Amino acid sequence: MIPAKRLCLSAILLLAAAMPAYAHVGIGTASSFTAGFMHPLSGLDHMTVMVAVGLWAALKGGKAVLAWPAAFVCVMLVGGALGMLHMPLPFVEPGILASVVTLGLLVALAIDLPVSAGVAIIGLFALFHGHAHGTEVPENAGGLEYMAGFAIATLLLHTAGIAAGLSLGIRFRGVARAAGAACAAIGIGLAFGIV
Repeated sequence: MIPAKRLCLSAILLLAAAMPAYAHVGIGTASSFTAGFMHPLSGLDHMTVMVAVGLWAALKGGKAVLAWPAAFVCVMLVGGALGMLHMPLPFVEPGILASVVTLGLLVALAIDLPVSAGVAIIGLFALFHGHAHGTEVPENAGGLEYMAGFAIATLLLHTAGIAAGLSLGIRFRGVARAAGAACAAIGIGLAFGIV
């Protein structure tokens, strides 16, 4: 029999992947460092995913604390470059929605995966986030400045998640898991247009 955690996770992932709603709405401009820095702070999809990566890394501990946020930022920048080059990537918007739900569930259920598996999951979602933002950069704009701002803000949000997760420690681990559940709920709300 499939464990309840895996069954629940699988069902929600399939649901999120099938949703036609768009999580990423292209808020603001994409032509400066400041715009790039402010963008992750301008929407629930961005903030929840970035903090969830940090929380999940803190729950895992060890090498994940550095590897998972680094993987997100590096692959996000690759995705941004692909988007700026107008290279198509399928399922970007559903992938962003799935990232909010999935990363929230990974935290809420305190899923303990090998660091390499976490890198792969986080990297896949980072590719979608980066691509979405890379496609927003006007051809005559400073895309590199925008992506630098976006990367720094992303790192700060990851750091906030890590700091929160580590400061809560084992005694208050349930609070971090509740934050993950809230992230997943936000993702579901975005998928259904409730949030």
